[in-house]
Amino acid sequence: MEEGQGQQNTARVLKVDSKDSWDSYVIQASEQGSPIVAHFTAAWCMPSVAMNPVFEELASTHQEALFVAVDLDDVKEVASKYEIKAMPTFLVMKEGAQVDKLVGANPDEIRKMIERILAPSSHIYVA
Repeated sequence: MEEGQGQQNTARVLKVDSKDSWDSYVIQASEQGSPIVAHFTAAWCMPSVAMNPVFEELASTHQEALFVAVDLDDVKEVASKYEIKAMPTFLVMKEGAQVDKLVGANPDEIRKMIERILAPSSHIYVA
């Protein structure tokens, strides 16, 4: 029995395991014009762990963005660069710059933040 059959093309959360992998994802997303949604987490933080399925679901429904998980214990310098002081923290970046941040395990608020950032309303067409 194949698990997840028919979902090979869905987005998934990429794991950031070093400052170099973070930097390469930021460069890749900027070149593609994709926003990055980062989940700063830790394996021992139960609220962060509880948000993982929500974050995975958002990654599969918003394939226009790059979703990454950053374990604070593995990549401390990235966390300190963005002043991550609590977990979970969700960060949205566009073109390498932070555009929004949400602290706490709040599924409704993270969905609203992502919808707001990824909404096509920022493109105004004049006929």
